[in-house]
Amino acid sequence: MDRGKQRMAKKSKRKLDDHMDESWLLPYADILTLLLALFIVLFAMSSVDAQKFQQMSQVFNSVFVGDKGILEDGVAPPGDAPSTEIPLQNEEEDKKKDKEEDKKYDFDIQEQAQLEKVKQRVDQYITNNKLAKQFETSLTSEGLLITIRDNVLFGSGSADVRTADEKTAKRLSELLYMDPQREIVISGHTDNIPIKNSEFDSNWELSVGRAVNFMKLILQNSELDPQSFSAKGSGEYQPVASNKTKEGRAKNRRVEILVLPFGEKAQKRTE
Repeated sequence: MDRGKQRMAKKSKRKLDDHMDESWLLPYADILTLLLALFIVLFAMSSVDAQKFQQMSQVFNSVFVGDKGILEDGVAPPGDAPSTEIPLQNEEEDKKKDKEEDKKYDFDIQEQAQLEKVKQRVDQYITNNKLAKQFETSLTSEGLLITIRDNVLFGSGSADVRTADEKTAKRLSELLYMDPQREIVISGHTDNIPIKNSEFDSNWELSVGRAVNFMKLILQNSELDPQSFSAKGSGEYQPVASNKTKEGRAKNRRVEILVLPFGEKAQKRTE
């Protein structure tokens, strides 16, 4: 009997010795928990959406039920303060951005109204002087465009403003005075008939010469700021009508005055 008991005791001891030691599971589980907490904190710090963070918190809580040490009732621990500060900061930035956009929208409306007033003044001058066939105004996406047919100002193939029309340019200069002064671009255009004389080798040069000479007359008005003016020539490459007809070519031979909107720099000057 004693031998039988001894054998059974040895078998039991052998089974216990052969059984795997599972004590390592506890520190392993702690490491996983810490890693999970670390990922949650990193996610919270990088997230800018409080609602998404709340949803993610609930998902993790559903996995680790009863583990209040990680997330308690779906709320991040005190150490995760950036998760609440970042959305608040973004909200303030969004409000600031919306305020700036509203301000710019209001300024655009005011600027459109101001350009409309300038257009009315020029149109009144055109009507009073019976120049409707030679002058045209329009509000475009670029600003107020004043078009002057070249037969009002220039002789054929010439860039010199005719003496009889110098008064017209000077009167227009009075209409272009604004406070504060807007940027103004004067551009010359021609038809597609080639030109080559002792003064000009191409329509490019003719168009530039007409724009510059007309601008010089405009700037004889001492109240205008020369820094706000510029001249350019487009030659025959921006027609407004067909060059196949006499009437179309006459429309293409023109000088244009573009009154630009104030823009951001001018807006700051007016604030």
